[in-house]
Amino acid sequence: MNKKILGIGNALVDVFVKVDDNFLIKNQLTKGSMKLINESEFNMLKQDIKIEKIVAGGSSANTMAGISMLKGKPSFIGKINSDDFGNLYKESLEKANVNFLYVQKNESLSTGASIILITPDSERTMCTYLGISSHLSTNDINKNHILDHQLILLEGYLWDKGASENMFKHTINIAKKNKIKIAMSLSDVFCVNRHKEDFYYLLKNDLDILIGNENEFKELTNKKTLLETINEIKEFNKLMVITRSEKGSLAIQNKIITECKSTKVEKILDLTGAGDLFAAGFLQEYINNSEIKKCLIAGSALAARIIQKIGARL
Repeated sequence: MNKKILGIGNALVDVFVKVDDNFLIKNQLTKGSMKLINESEFNMLKQDIKIEKIVAGGSSANTMAGISMLKGKPSFIGKINSDDFGNLYKESLEKANVNFLYVQKNESLSTGASIILITPDSERTMCTYLGISSHLSTNDINKNHILDHQLILLEGYLWDKGASENMFKHTINIAKKNKIKIAMSLSDVFCVNRHKEDFYYLLKNDLDILIGNENEFKELTNKKTLLETINEIKEFNKLMVITRSEKGSLAIQNKIITECKSTKVEKILDLTGAGDLFAAGFLQEYINNSEIKKCLIAGSALAARIIQKIGARL
């Protein structure tokens, strides 16, 4: 039986743009970061760029699209409006064979969008207008949708005090009561910095799997080195997956560390979605009860494929 994975996250339309480093300096943007912007900032930025392409995105949704490509059975819940971007979003997920479980309706805010600025070194800097996506609430989560899956992936980007926190806890409670695995992605260093205590609590008490890169894990544990980080978190009875770009990846489970080399690539075009697609490869193997090393290899292979093209979809 092909086991089902449900992703819950921000439903964002990705707007891809090529810029030079001066553009980032002029707009006071930190290269490689994700900055939240409001609607007027979003509209101002749109006037100053030449759009390369637009696709449906969002971290967890990208992971679900990757799982679909691996012939898995993914579903996704994210909040969109009944506007042009919302229609495009829904169509894009359905084309990728991801079961979209959110029912579109007219909302007070527009569908969220992320402007992804790609510099000549292939680094990506994101300016994200969350729009209606950040208002995903407990009311949008149907209990039967959760019960129909074997693993739930929550994205760190979605966590915030109030409605989002309640939605997380509601989802986690249903999953725990029904022995459904709960995974979370750390999403971004700035995101971890903002919600460090909450994420640490979730890891300790609620999550089965935590996925992030080396910098995100170091930020979470307030450690300077990877070794110090590993020594702290290996005491938790969890599965923790740490990506390290060209240095490969590793997983920690039951105090055992499994390492994996990175997959060699000819030319990096765009780092967008590398972490999302790594998670897709890893989780699809994991849910099919593969050994951890095989999960890491699958994640690495998919991440290597995505960074050799523009965008976060294969």
